[in-house]
Amino acid sequence: MNLLTEPVGIPPYVFVSAVLLVAGIVCMATKRNAIGVLMGIELVLNAANLNFVAFGSRFIAGGESTLGLDGQLMAMFVIVLAAAEAAVALAIVLNYYNNFATVDVDRADDLKG
Repeated sequence: MNLLTEPVGIPPYVFVSAVLLVAGIVCMATKRNAIGVLMGIELVLNAANLNFVAFGSRFIAGGESTLGLDGQLMAMFVIVLAAAEAAVALAIVLNYYNNFATVDVDRADDLKG
């Protein structure tokens, strides 16, 4: 039994994904800076991407022979959505910084209408 030649199972991927998820949630909860919160959101999305790829490549639905690219396609959609979210969020942060000279999310209550 050679560990270097056997395929890696699902549990290591799920463990790394759980670590990324917890790190992202902690980052979102503890950072007062808007950029730090955005970094936490990106970590959570990367955890979801890792799960999509891990489960999409290992399980083939219905026993049919496919390429197993469903997880990779879902991950690509999440990456595209994360890029759009980051662009819009950074535009909002830059506009807020131009108006108030800070990116502290606790002081963002000035945006209420």
